[in-house]
Amino acid sequence: MDLIFIRELRIEAWVGLYKHEKLAPQTVEMDIEIEIPGDAVFASGKVADTIDYAVVVEHIRALVASEHFGLVENLADRIARMIVADFHAPRAKVSIAKLGMVKDTRRVGVCVERVRPD
Repeated sequence: MDLIFIRELRIEAWVGLYKHEKLAPQTVEMDIEIEIPGDAVFASGKVADTIDYAVVVEHIRALVASEHFGLVENLADRIARMIVADFHAPRAKVSIAKLGMVKDTRRVGVCVERVRPD
């Protein structure tokens, strides 16, 4: 399987259920893996035959800016489903970590994977 990956993407997000999480956005860190749809890009060398990771990041930023997510699970699910639907990716795996939320931990978070139905 051939993948595009985005590592340690940091975005300010309105996410969380607790009162203090609703007062201000917090930084979340994302790792994303996107399966490349087919192998045409290897022969053509054209971005049109793959998924443009910069455009993916733009879409993620727009989604995160558009609403408050109660659970980080919901945010990860929405991003993974958006990548599969909007970019026709066969598979997307999204890991999102909240930074410094639990004492003595650097990160806590979730990882979801969504597959395009055939």
